[in-house]
Amino acid sequence: MSIIGVGTDVVEIDRFRTSLVRTPGLRDRLFTDHEREYAALKTDPSDRLAARFAAKEATMKALGVGIGAMNMAEIEVVHHDDGRPELVLHAQAAALAAARGVGRWHLSLTHTESVAQAVVIAEST
Repeated sequence: MSIIGVGTDVVEIDRFRTSLVRTPGLRDRLFTDHEREYAALKTDPSDRLAARFAAKEATMKALGVGIGAMNMAEIEVVHHDDGRPELVLHAQAAALAAARGVGRWHLSLTHTESVAQAVVIAEST
């Protein structure tokens, strides 16, 4: 096993919240139904959505591509029963990861009141 790529991203939560209010369709374009449902468990889902957006950006960086290489909703953050986040890639994102030899993902999410951060490591099998 070897590391194929590492990505990190930081999102300002207030700025992201403003974008979600200004552009209502953004939630549907960026997030899966499951991600939106998970975030909606909180009164203000902005921090959870910002962390997931950071994870999507970090995943693209780990793959060595930029925005536009895939639909952001093709990169999904799911949770295990123990609360641990995990990446699941779909469609074009999954195909690109397979072509690059990614067999395993490592994901760390965190946020404060003002920023959300994600770190992604793409590993071969």
